[in-house]
Amino acid sequence: MTSYLLDTNAFSMALTDDPRLPKRAYTRMREADCLAVSVISFYEIGQKVRAGKWPEMAAYVRRLEQRAGSDGFDLIPLTATACLTASMLDWRHRDPFDRMIAAVALLETLPVISSDRAFDRIGIERHWST
Repeated sequence: MTSYLLDTNAFSMALTDDPRLPKRAYTRMREADCLAVSVISFYEIGQKVRAGKWPEMAAYVRRLEQRAGSDGFDLIPLTATACLTASMLDWRHRDPFDRMIAAVALLETLPVISSDRAFDRIGIERHWST
């Protein structure tokens, strides 16, 4: 069974059929048995829409959970273990959203579909264009 955790950017690209999503990442997503998203991505999207930093997602934010469900994404809830793992990661990366996604990937032993090379520094298997 092939499963992946999508980071927030990959998730948003999948939802919006963004043509910038690399063909290789799209193919992996299409052929996967399971695509998962940490619910922290919902918070990240909402925060950025509210702050005016991600206007492209404003049209999706109100129905994000329903859309994710209808598109077949498995939602991974936040847990105390994930929060503690994220806070204790020996990783200089300060983005709290990426830290939570990394913790979920490690705890669930899921490779990540992400353009962010920072995940490579802590041994998380990452897929994008290569």
